[in-house]
Amino acid sequence: MTMKIGVFGGTFNPIHRGHLAAASAAAGQLSLDKLLLIPDAIPPHKPLPSGSAGAEERLEMVQLCTAEVSAPAEVLDLELRRQGASYTCDTLAQLREQYPEEELFLLMGSDMFLSFETWRQPERICDLATLAVFSRREESEAAAFARQKKRLEETYGAHIRVLENPEVVEISSTELREKLSRGAGRAYLTEPVYGYILRKGLYGTKADLKHLTPEELRPIALSYLKPKRMPHVLGTEQEAAFLAEKYGADGTAARVAALLHDCTKKLDMDRQLSLCRHYGIDLDPLEQVSLKLLHSKTGAAVARDKFGVSEEIYNAIYYHTTGKADMTLLEKIIYLADYIEPSRRFPGVDELRRAVHTDLNEGLYRALLDSVKELQGYGSPVHPHTREALDSIRSEIGGTIHE
Repeated sequence: MTMKIGVFGGTFNPIHRGHLAAASAAAGQLSLDKLLLIPDAIPPHKPLPSGSAGAEERLEMVQLCTAEVSAPAEVLDLELRRQGASYTCDTLAQLREQYPEEELFLLMGSDMFLSFETWRQPERICDLATLAVFSRREESEAAAFARQKKRLEETYGAHIRVLENPEVVEISSTELREKLSRGAGRAYLTEPVYGYILRKGLYGTKADLKHLTPEELRPIALSYLKPKRMPHVLGTEQEAAFLAEKYGADGTAARVAALLHDCTKKLDMDRQLSLCRHYGIDLDPLEQVSLKLLHSKTGAAVARDKFGVSEEIYNAIYYHTTGKADMTLLEKIIYLADYIEPSRRFPGVDELRRAVHTDLNEGLYRALLDSVKELQGYGSPVHPHTREALDSIRSEIGGTIHE
């Protein structure tokens, strides 16, 4: 069965809700199976203004938005890897090689549509893809739109689909950048993109990262994550806040630790090890070869370096994967909040939640015991800190639970 693939390119400087509304409208009206989001490196029609985000920064902001589109979305860096100006004809030619039998739709706004003849090789573009164009709503411009449609069909044999955008967002990237420089504009951005802009100090923004409330930290924390991990971190914050209130811990510290506990989770082994060297983190033999164990250590270091977290929060992040002997109240809460947050779905999680919500220490004992059994079942080594944590909490509660 032939797939329908939308191609949505642009400077995305920054990507905002207007882009996402258009992409979702196109996905629905064209019944797209996939949407390809492609930031350009060097726009051929006009240079990037001074103070723009770099190519890699624009790419990362687009990646942060993929969950917001109503079709499976993929971000491609093919224009960023290509030398020179980013010409649509070259991009479509590359995509046609990759998808020889699929139906490609090139998404564009009416301004670009009305100037289409000025593009490089417009006839080649029309041969490679259907033009999917958002129509003008203004009656005064409808006639020009209709004339252009007829002209391109007659001149280039273009196939054109006219789209509606019922939730159009009236903001240009230029206007948005100006708003951001004045401390405004948040409503036009997804939370992770807004957080990324603040974290990187883009477009003239200035945020004091070492004095943030949990509410101020949340979008910035989300900007470190892959979209699929964002619900987990938000759920961990929710669970940590609940456990902190129930068991008398510092709620602010619990939320901050929860928001930052996975801030380096998406990094690969080479980047994790590089951060360990940068921060002088000593690794035991198991940690040197286990990617899963590294993010808690590097995450704690980043949290302290970039956000100035306390030693208590640092340790709660540092040990949230393995646990340790004689865990503090906050360390127990973060370990468990990560384990049982609301989006977790595994056999026995509901029973474990009830145990944690009834007695924190008994719940921790069960969680650690389950973790050890699971690792042993996979034939994976158990970190010494986890064994020490299990022995410690067993001693604390008197070993009264049946194993």
